[in-house]
Amino acid sequence: MTRIAIDAMGGDHAPHEIVAGAVWAAQDYGVALELVGKQDRIEQELDRISHEGFYSDCGKAGKQHRIKIDTSKLDIKITHASEIIEMGEAPGQAIRKKKKSSIVLAVDAVATGSSDAVVAAGSTGAAMASSLFGLGRIPGIDRPAIAVTLPTIKRPIVVIDAGANSNCSPEMLYQFAVMGTTFSKNVLGIEHPRVGVLNIGEEAGKGNELAQLTYKLLEEHQERINFVGNIEGKEIFLSVCDVVVCDGFVGNVALKVTEGTSQMLFRMLKQEFKADLLGKVIGLLAKPFMKRIYTKINYEEFGGALLLGVKGITVISHGRSKAYAIKNAVRVAKEAVETGVNEKIAKFYEE
Repeated sequence: MTRIAIDAMGGDHAPHEIVAGAVWAAQDYGVALELVGKQDRIEQELDRISHEGFYSDCGKAGKQHRIKIDTSKLDIKITHASEIIEMGEAPGQAIRKKKKSSIVLAVDAVATGSSDAVVAAGSTGAAMASSLFGLGRIPGIDRPAIAVTLPTIKRPIVVIDAGANSNCSPEMLYQFAVMGTTFSKNVLGIEHPRVGVLNIGEEAGKGNELAQLTYKLLEEHQERINFVGNIEGKEIFLSVCDVVVCDGFVGNVALKVTEGTSQMLFRMLKQEFKADLLGKVIGLLAKPFMKRIYTKINYEEFGGALLLGVKGITVISHGRSKAYAIKNAVRVAKEAVETGVNEKIAKFYEE
């Protein structure tokens, strides 16, 4: 049985929502858990879930549902962590000073074979630094990268890097293309993933020096990478490619702008539906359609982003993740373990 280590103390809603989501995943996906954090608080949460349950909207906008799970019937191991790395701490310094922190010990569980993957919703920098130093890099990969799955009109796309590396070389972006292609093919099931470089124009000569040199490098390796050229920001969600390659600075900005825009649009629609009688009638009729759309674009559905390029599975969830997002993050981790995405990335460089 696949065992997933959970940083139970990471994120805005830890440990309440983190433990609930992990237990929910254990019940629905048949995984074992290693909950890492303050033992007394974790035990309190497990007891509460068994006797009182927890509430979740199950990823849908609207009424919450009470979920009750008998945790005694699940395979759950608790690893006590006496320290917590806070969001504002410098990642590198924090993991060196706090070697008994929940994220460091959760990654160590994967490194020692106690668990098969780790899910963390706390500091992205701490999760990345802990994974890099605790697990090591896959041969051929200079720096790990965050692969985020986003919805489009037709099928999901992968944006890589979404925030791990602000300063990149063309060779690093080529490696991101390799990792993104491997993830898209083996986890998302896309047979021949199309790779595009995020740029300010479609022409080969557009963009800064990094974008231009990356274009040439990917063009030279088209026998191994299905490179389709540059794509503009407006094309990310139009299914013109399956893997969007960029440095972490650009990728994170694009991700945050997308998130903010979707939130603004839904809030505007809600305001209009409440503005007058006609709006209320239309809003009532549109409610089931709006719920379906919200489900498709809700980040909680995708759970978390894989940190690709390390010798182990690390899934990084949004800092404000609640139970449903954590449940899906565990699913992503389980799928990554079962598909052997890291082994396939390593194999690419061996061929």
